[in-house]
Amino acid sequence: MAWQPNEVDLRQILQLLKECQSPNTGIQTLVQNKLESLSCYPDFNNYLVFVLTKMTTEDDHTRSLAGLILKNNVKSHYEKFPENVRQLIKYECLHTIGDPSPLIRAIVAILITAVARNDGFAEWQDLIPALFQLVDSGNYEACEGAFLALHNICEDVADVADVVSGLPVDFMIPKFIQYIKHYSPKIRSLAVACICHFMQASTILPHIQDLIQNLFSVANDESGEVRKNVCHALVTLLGIRISQLVPFLNGIIEYMLVRTQDEDGNVALEACEFWLIIAEQSICKEALRPYLPSLVPVLVSGMKYSEIDVMLLKDDEHDEGIPDKEEDIKPRFHKPKLQSHQHVNGIDDNQGYGDVTTDNNYDDDSDDDEMLSEWNLRKCSAAALDILASVFGNDLLPVLLPILKEVLFNSDWVVKESGILVLGAVAEGCLRGLNQHLPTLIPFLIKSLSDDKAPVRSIACWTLSRYAHWVVNQSEKSFFQDLITELLKSLLDSNKRVQEAACSAFATLEEEACSALVPYLDHIIQTLVFAFSKYQRKNLLILYDAFGTLADSVGHHLNKPELIIMLMPPLIQKWNALHDQDRDLFPLLECLSSIAIALQSGFLPYAEPVFQRCVSLVEQTLSQSTVQIPIDQYDQPDKDFMIVALDLLSGLTEGIDKNIDSLIGKSNLLALLYQCMQDQTDEVRQSSFALLGDLTKACFGHVQQYVGDMMPLLGKNLNPDLVSVCNNSAWAIGEMAMQMGPDVQPYLPLVLDKLIEILNRDDIPKTLLENTAITVGRLGYVCPHEVAPKLPNFIQKWCKALRCIRDNEEKDSAFRGICRMISVNPGGVVQDFMYFCDAVASWHSPKEDLKETFHKILHGFKMQVGEENWRNFSNQFPQPLKERLANSYGV
Repeated sequence: MAWQPNEVDLRQILQLLKECQSPNTGIQTLVQNKLESLSCYPDFNNYLVFVLTKMTTEDDHTRSLAGLILKNNVKSHYEKFPENVRQLIKYECLHTIGDPSPLIRAIVAILITAVARNDGFAEWQDLIPALFQLVDSGNYEACEGAFLALHNICEDVADVADVVSGLPVDFMIPKFIQYIKHYSPKIRSLAVACICHFMQASTILPHIQDLIQNLFSVANDESGEVRKNVCHALVTLLGIRISQLVPFLNGIIEYMLVRTQDEDGNVALEACEFWLIIAEQSICKEALRPYLPSLVPVLVSGMKYSEIDVMLLKDDEHDEGIPDKEEDIKPRFHKPKLQSHQHVNGIDDNQGYGDVTTDNNYDDDSDDDEMLSEWNLRKCSAAALDILASVFGNDLLPVLLPILKEVLFNSDWVVKESGILVLGAVAEGCLRGLNQHLPTLIPFLIKSLSDDKAPVRSIACWTLSRYAHWVVNQSEKSFFQDLITELLKSLLDSNKRVQEAACSAFATLEEEACSALVPYLDHIIQTLVFAFSKYQRKNLLILYDAFGTLADSVGHHLNKPELIIMLMPPLIQKWNALHDQDRDLFPLLECLSSIAIALQSGFLPYAEPVFQRCVSLVEQTLSQSTVQIPIDQYDQPDKDFMIVALDLLSGLTEGIDKNIDSLIGKSNLLALLYQCMQDQTDEVRQSSFALLGDLTKACFGHVQQYVGDMMPLLGKNLNPDLVSVCNNSAWAIGEMAMQMGPDVQPYLPLVLDKLIEILNRDDIPKTLLENTAITVGRLGYVCPHEVAPKLPNFIQKWCKALRCIRDNEEKDSAFRGICRMISVNPGGVVQDFMYFCDAVASWHSPKEDLKETFHKILHGFKMQVGEENWRNFSNQFPQPLKERLANSYGV
C-alpha cells in the first residue's frame, strides 16, 4: 500500500484527536464538529487508519479514538469510500490485529467487523481464512486479536450463518471446537463463545459429539469466564438440540447443580438458566425428579440477597421524603384500548402461565438501585422454582416444606425474606398442596407487613398478592378483612419500595375481590387519596393504576356523592398541574378513563374540561404531524399523547353515554377522528376504531354523516395480521350495523367476505374471533337475506367462537342475527346443526323471546328429520349437552 500522509495534515489531525480527549466540554464539542466535517473527505479516513495502525509511539487513547471515529465513518459512509480506501483499511487492519496493546486489538477487531458487515463476506473472501491463519500463527497477540474479530463476526451473522454468502461455517465450527482446549483461558473462552452462536446451524450436527467432549474437558476450568461460557453453551444446546444431549443429561444436571453454587456469581447465574430451559422440555419430570432433593435447596439458597445486594439495600427505612431521580423512573408506554369480552369461566385471554421473568415480576424494576434491578441469581432462582412448581405441582412439597419451615421462621432477616419469596414463587404451582397450611401462613405473611426490615415488608406484599385469589374465596372473611387493613397501612409505609410493592399488591387484590371491596370503599379511597400527599413521582404513577383498577373492579358502586367528593379533587388537581407534553399524563388519563366508566353520570361535573383537553391533545398531535418541514429537521410528534387521549374520550363516552351528545355537537372531534382513522400508526387507528364504536352507541346522529367515509376505512383495516386494529375495526362495524339497520347493506361488499375469511382462519386470537363472529351475526340481524346465503361458509366456526362468552347484549344481537339467517336459509345450517345446538346450550339466561326462537328452531329441525333420526342425531351429543337441551328446550 503506497499511501503516505502529509506531515502537516497528520499533525493537525493528531492535535484534534488529543483535544477531543479534553475534559472541557466546550473544546470537545468544537473538535467533534471539526472531525465530523472532515469525515466527508476520503483522505481523512486514510489518516485515521495511519494513526491507528502505524503510529505505535502514540498513546493508546489517541490511536483507539482514531479507530472509533473510523468505525463510525464506516458505518455511516462506507458506500462512498473509494475502493483504494476500502482496501487500505482491510489490509492495515489484518496487519494490526496482533498489536501488542489489548485496547488496539479490540478496536481493530471492531473495525474489521464493521467493514465485513458493510462489504459482505463474498466481497471480502479472504477475511475468514486470514483470521484463522492468524489464529494458527503461534503468535498469542495475533491469535487473540483474530479471535476477537471472529467473535464479533459470529455475533453479527449467527442467525443467518448458513445462508451468508462466503462465510465458511463448515470450516469455522471444527476450528472453534479445536480451540476450546487452547492453553490461554481468554482463547478458550472466546472459542466457546463463538461456537454458541452456531448451535442452530445444520453444519454443527456432525460435530456435536466432539463439541460436548471438549466442553466437558474445560467444564471445571480455572477461569470463571470459561465456566460461564461452558454453561451458556450447554444451556443453548439444551434448548435447541436436546435429543443430542440425552445420553449426557445426568452428568450435565449434576454439573449444573455444582455450577449454580459457583463462587463466581456470573457463572452461577448462567448455570441457573439451565433450570428454566429444562423445565420447558417434555423430559423435565423424568430427568429432574431424582434430583429434586438436591436442586430445591440450591434454588432456595440462591434466592437470598447476596452480600453486595444487602450493602446496596439502603439502611434508610424512611426514604419517602427523598425525591426520585429521573433515571429511577422507567419510560411509561400506553397500551391502547382493545374491545374484548368476558367468558363463562371467568378466564381472560391474557391470564395463564406466562413468562416467569415478567408476569411474575422476578425481573421487575421495584428495586431502587440499578444493580438490584438487574436480572440476577436471586431472580433467576425464584423464576426457576416457580416454573418447576408448575411442572411438578404438589410433588415438590415433600422436599420444599421442611426447607420452607426453616427459612420462613429464621431470625436472620435475609433468610426470612428469601423464605417469603420462596412461598410466593410456588403459589401457583403448589397451591392445592399448600391449601392446608395457608390458614397459618397467611396470618404470618400479614404480620410480616409490619416487620422491622423494609425488604421483608416489601416481599410480603408481593407474596400476599400471589395468594389474593385464595384469600378472597375463603368463607372465613377475617383473612380478607385483615389483608385489606394491613395492605392499606403498607400503602402509607415510610419506605418507597414498600409503598410500591403494597400498591401493586393492592391492585391485584382489587382485581380478585371486585364487588367484595364495596363495604370498604370509604376506607380504601381515604387511604389512596392520602397516599397522594406522601408519594414521590415514581410511586405516584403506580398509585394511578390502583385508582383505575379499583374503578374497574367495583364499577358503578363508586358513583356515590360521598365517595366522588373524596376521589376526584386530588385527581383533577394533578390533571391541572401536568402540562400537555408530560408523559406522566399517560397513567392519569388511563386512570380517569376507568373512573369515568365507573362513575357514569357521576363524572358529568368533570366531563367538559376533560373532553376539551383530550380533543386539544388529539388536535395538537395531528397538526404537528402535518407540518411541512423535512422529516430530518424536526422531531416527530409523540403519538402516545393522541392515543391515550382517544382512549380517555372512549372511556368518557362509555361512562356518560348519551350525555356526550352536547359535547360532540360543540366540537370538531369527528373530523379529527376521521383523520386519526387514516393514521400510519397502528395504535392510533386501533384507538380510533374503539372510540368510533363507543360514539356510534352513544350518539349515532353525529356519526351518521361520516358513515360513507368511515365504513370503507373500517373495511380496509380488517387485516388479521394487525390483530388489535382488526379487532376494534370489526367491533365498530358491528356497532354501526346495529344503528344503521338495513342501510348498512351497500357496505356489505366491503366487509362481509373479509369477516368470514377471518372467522375461518385457524390462527386467530380468541378476542378477534369473538368480535368478528358477533359482527357477522349483527350484519345477519339487519340484512338477513344478504348474509344468509353464506351461512354454510361460517356457521361452524361462528358457533365455536361464541359458545364461551358470557350472556350480554352483544351476544344477544349476534344470536338473533344467526336465527334470522337460519329462518331465511335453513339448509345452510343442516350440516353443522350440532354446533348450533352447542352454541344455544351455552346460554345461561337468554331473554324470553330469544329463548322462544331457539325453541322454535330446535323443534322445527326435530320435526323435519323425524323422531328416530333426531334420536340418532342427538345420541352423538356429549351427555352435558343432551341434558342442557332437554332441560331448557325439551328436545
